[in-house]
Amino acid sequence: MTTSAVAGSTPRTEPPQDPPPPRTTRQGTRPWRRALRRDWQLYSLAVLPLLFFLVFRYLPMIGNVIAFRRFEPGGSILGEQWVGLRYVDMFLSDPAFWQVFRNTLWMGLLTLLFCFPVPIVLALLLNEVRRTALKRFVQSVSYLPHFLSIVIVAGITMQMLATDGPVNHALSVFGHDPIRFIQEPGWFRTIYVGSEVWQTAGWGTILYLAALSTIDDDLYEAARIDGANRWQQTWHVTLPGIRPTMMTLLILNIGTFMAVGFEKIMLLYNPLTYPTADVVSTYLYRTGIESNSFSYAAAIGLFEAVIGLVLITTANQMSRRTVGTSLW
Repeated sequence: MTTSAVAGSTPRTEPPQDPPPPRTTRQGTRPWRRALRRDWQLYSLAVLPLLFFLVFRYLPMIGNVIAFRRFEPGGSILGEQWVGLRYVDMFLSDPAFWQVFRNTLWMGLLTLLFCFPVPIVLALLLNEVRRTALKRFVQSVSYLPHFLSIVIVAGITMQMLATDGPVNHALSVFGHDPIRFIQEPGWFRTIYVGSEVWQTAGWGTILYLAALSTIDDDLYEAARIDGANRWQQTWHVTLPGIRPTMMTLLILNIGTFMAVGFEKIMLLYNPLTYPTADVVSTYLYRTGIESNSFSYAAAIGLFEAVIGLVLITTANQMSRRTVGTSLW
């Protein structure tokens, strides 16, 4: 009987055990410290970039103090004597400075007006190309100038526009006299902006093509069902889809509005084209490096930096309020 009772009984099971309690950290440990301890290998990758910006971007800002002190080569690195706003008054009352300041505004405005929309248009056109081979060929040809040195680009530009260059040879075929493009002040802005568009347009399309690839195809399908043609699809679907990228790049371009291409202008301009080619950066080079007026150049550079800060801050606030996209 005992055996049958044991055989007919159900096996006894143990109650399930509760999972172990999660590990708790000590009271008072801050979240960023826990994250630093957990992912310290990833955070260590940021050490070198931070050191780069610290050494080459932030520490040199201390040198701006010589804009308010008299600096003499061979003396104290922070200047010899406090002069206040003397150098600021000097460049504000200098007609030559306001000439180069106007040239900088014109050059920055023309660069922004032409160099910013051209990559967008090129990206939209490439997005409509259906033949992969043709699309890759156009992309490769348009990207190539970006990888050329500025010295090479300036040399190509000067050779093409020389008095005996290909452009003047083509003009002579139509009976036109040779034009001294490089020596004429009126042609310099056109030459500079044209070379900038040629060099940067293809590379700028990369970001826009990447943004175009993130747009949902269902949006285009819905637009076609509603009867939208290709232009209407581009206006109502494509452009809104890449608008955050457009605004971010626009803010960055506005931030560098005053810092137009120093290297290319230095290679292309000459004393004959100073009236239209001389900008703040080249003026700083001549007054600061060639004339040893370091304090005067530092005051102008600080003034330029303040204008750039105001421009990028204003553009960022306007973009945040109107579009909802901003850098910070």
